[in-house]
Amino acid sequence: MPMKVAITGATGFVGRALVQRLSTRGDRLVLFTRDQTRAARCFPPEAFPEVSIVGYQPTAAGDWQAAIAGCDAVINLAGAGIADGRWTEARKQEILSSRQGGTRRIVEAIAAANPRPSVLINSSAIGFYGTSETATFTEASSAGKGFLAEVCQSWEAEAQAVTVHGTRLAILRTGIVLGDGGALGKMLPAFRAFAGGPLGSGQQWFSWIHLADLVALIERAIDDDQFSGTYNATAPNPVRMQELCQLLGNLLQRPSWLPVPAFALDLLLGEAAQVVLEGQRVLPDRTQQSGFEFRYSLLRSALEAII
Repeated sequence: MPMKVAITGATGFVGRALVQRLSTRGDRLVLFTRDQTRAARCFPPEAFPEVSIVGYQPTAAGDWQAAIAGCDAVINLAGAGIADGRWTEARKQEILSSRQGGTRRIVEAIAAANPRPSVLINSSAIGFYGTSETATFTEASSAGKGFLAEVCQSWEAEAQAVTVHGTRLAILRTGIVLGDGGALGKMLPAFRAFAGGPLGSGQQWFSWIHLADLVALIERAIDDDQFSGTYNATAPNPVRMQELCQLLGNLLQRPSWLPVPAFALDLLLGEAAQVVLEGQRVLPDRTQQSGFEFRYSLLRSALEAII
């Protein structure tokens, strides 16, 4: 049965794929966006007749919140880009407030809605666990330390407040999403130009998920009334950065021996370089225990499908 679903962050890499999927199955979609013109270009009415676009400021209360009423589900994907530039103090505040404040306003809207949505699906990230070259993290692992871990904890704490109002909550701690664009889209040009190679030491863990699997997991969270709590949105076979680069080189028939030294990334990105120079080995134990089956559980098959 078609549902009415509200989505923030719909014009992003994941959001666009999600809108395509939910539109295909006949859902009515309410898209909250800061840039209505861009959203209309992404989802023209002749191709997406069941989509309505609502302008909003994520961290500000407003009339937009009333559009939550009558929705069956809310999917909160919004947040300032983590690796889009140097982490100045202003940029770090934007990264935090876009998630913390944005989620708070969504929860306020759900609390005030009549009728209320039955589920909030809220993004988080595997940065919650901190970084390590030796540890393995599951949904049962405690929070780590560092800026990204603190952001994720604040983000999730705001979302948890929705359960007081009787709305089911599913939090997806997402790894690096692989698809036609996103992080992979930034790496491929270097490999095609014979300049590809690992970032830093190459020994950092790379916990990933194929875009199609992430969309399917969100779809599962919408439809399954028993799907609640925290889930790792990562494939069950993480790899080290060096293996990722070797696979990319093999598939593209390009060398993968030219590393990007850590000091160069530090100079370019400052503190934000930790996003690519450090990693964590994250397993989706609870996700798999729920019965979810990954279409792409191995990195080679995921990259072959994309490339």
